[in-house]
Amino acid sequence: MANTFERYANDINRLSELGAKLALKMQMEATPNAKISHPFSEEDVKNLPDVRSNYQGWYSEALALVSQLIPEREEDFRSYYAPKGARKDILYSNYTMSDYLRGTTIMRYGDLVVGPTAAVPAIFQQFNIISGLANRFSSTLYDIKTLLHADLMDDELEAAEELNKNGFQRGAGAMAGVLLEGHLAAVCDRHKVTLRKKDPAISDLNDALKAASIADVAQWRFIQHLGDLRNKCDHKKASDPTKEEVGELIEGVRKMTKTLL
Repeated sequence: MANTFERYANDINRLSELGAKLALKMQMEATPNAKISHPFSEEDVKNLPDVRSNYQGWYSEALALVSQLIPEREEDFRSYYAPKGARKDILYSNYTMSDYLRGTTIMRYGDLVVGPTAAVPAIFQQFNIISGLANRFSSTLYDIKTLLHADLMDDELEAAEELNKNGFQRGAGAMAGVLLEGHLAAVCDRHKVTLRKKDPAISDLNDALKAASIADVAQWRFIQHLGDLRNKCDHKKASDPTKEEVGELIEGVRKMTKTLL
């Protein structure tokens, strides 16, 4: 899962940088004598990519990202490439990147009405959508991870319930304990909580979350109780865990996955 998120982040950064270079190249071509502020070095500016050779590939990749991560902006992103519907006239306000790539120029009575320089705002709008994805992606990454994690936990807790129902209390309790430990570790990771041990147990994770004010006292005590139930399942005690105790453990883990995020 982590590799998937890293790939998205890398793609967004790469496409954002390339989009900025393409937009700058178009702006420099449209206003060759203007002083344009930009974040690139002189060497980067000397080697800006040719727009007509590189735009289509950039657009295809960028559109795929937009459609997956911010589908509500897909129509807008497309509209800067090609008009949404038929146009009575091609004007500066509806000139698109597809017009630019075709070199479309509209003359009227010998005067220029609109030409390729009119596409500069279109590519800048597309670049802004992609560059805005970086912030959007980082802010929604937490939600995406949490939803996927919760779905997986629900499936595995149902499997633990089946084991418990069929008389395999220790196995069911051990499974629930592993899930609790994994969830607490994920919460620590999301909140950048520093852990002292390389392989922390439930109690270590629980204490770290309390110290970081992620878990309150009531949650910390509840997790302690769940940890005790888990230990009863994992280690041979004078008495075996009961079906009710394991059921309590499973429900407790389910509760934590929904309330401690």
